Amino acid sequence: PLAPSPSTERGKGRETLGPGADEPSQADSPSTERGKGRETGRRGEARVEEAARWAGADAVAARLANGYETQLTRRFEGGVELSGGEWQKVALARAFIRDAALVILDEPSAALDAEAEFTLFQRFRELMAGKTALLISHRFSTVRMADQILVLEGGRIVEAGSHAELMARGGRYASLYETQAGRYR
Repeated sequence: PLAPSPSTERGKGRETLGPGADEPSQADSPSTERGKGRETGRRGEARVEEAARWAGADAVAARLANGYETQLTRRFEGGVELSGGEWQKVALARAFIRDAALVILDEPSAALDAEAEFTLFQRFRELMAGKTALLISHRFSTVRMADQILVLEGGRIVEAGSHAELMARGGRYASLYETQAGRYR
């Protein structure tokens, strides 16, 4: 599946929220069954395909024998298992397909390789235009591009600002950034 299930009356608010996690759920139905939400026919298929392209999951579907119709997980006859990075792309596609006003991504690139992460974030600003994205991450390559960064420590916000502002202050963010960046020098 490359997208979330349609919302139910009980979970009505889900339509405005697009979650994506570092350990995505491994839903086992094909994308066309779960992925279109309330949309049907070609319009629903187009939404699945567009979201998959944004997340890089289109390449995953392309290598599967039945493409977007492939049953995921081997619990079912003919089902396939995906790698951690492939599941991450599927989870991101699920978040993107909802066209939600608020997208919450928890470690959205944790299982992606460096190249896939770079590609994802090259397109991220365009995809999020007119929306709000809350990125939760320990990877400074991810948070660096944010308009506003909140540094949490002990459950409290200890710093806030853009990457440039936080680096100029030389506080906790700058220290953590330099520690992480130092491993790549």
